[in-house]
Amino acid sequence: MKSLGCVFLAITTLCAGLAAEAADPRYPDWPCAQAKVPDISIAAVWDGPSIEQVQNTWQNDAAVTSLVTRLVARRIPIEEAQKSITEFLTGAGSAKATKGVQLFAGVFETLNRQRTDVMNGLERLQRRQRELADHIKSDTAALHELQDKSQPDQAKIDEIGSQIEWSTRIFQDRQKSVRYACEVPTIIERRLFALARTIQQQAE
Repeated sequence: MKSLGCVFLAITTLCAGLAAEAADPRYPDWPCAQAKVPDISIAAVWDGPSIEQVQNTWQNDAAVTSLVTRLVARRIPIEEAQKSITEFLTGAGSAKATKGVQLFAGVFETLNRQRTDVMNGLERLQRRQRELADHIKSDTAALHELQDKSQPDQAKIDEIGSQIEWSTRIFQDRQKSVRYACEVPTIIERRLFALARTIQQQAE
């Protein structure tokens, strides 16, 4: 089991990390270094025709829906997705402008929703991390109290010490996952920008 000093150092470090990450008071649960932008505006990624008329109807076109599902899948290389857009809109003939707007509406709605889901998940995880940090601090205080007794219960000390070590390991593993997951919203944004640009170019 780690010494009490090492445990306190670990707790201090992890709690300081949580406090540092909550840099924007508007979003206290946002754990990422980059600023939280809750929504992507259509104007930021699309300079084509308005999608207002197709926002609630693009799902009715089976071909568009099928392609949207393929385009938003991050496992599909962006070059392959862009090729699919070109082939689809080239084959749409005179309807390619309409199909292009429908396609963008589907891609925008789906990727924006995916991005929101990821960010909500990150904030949920951050709240769980704070709860776990509080639990570790409470256990550490109890451990300190036990060790200060004139006749300490060594079995209990070992039990609480092991729990602290296990909880701290879980916390640190989660933090590594958070650092990776913090990149996902940016990855989604980049994919949306790239797909929107290709759709607009091919639909013209």
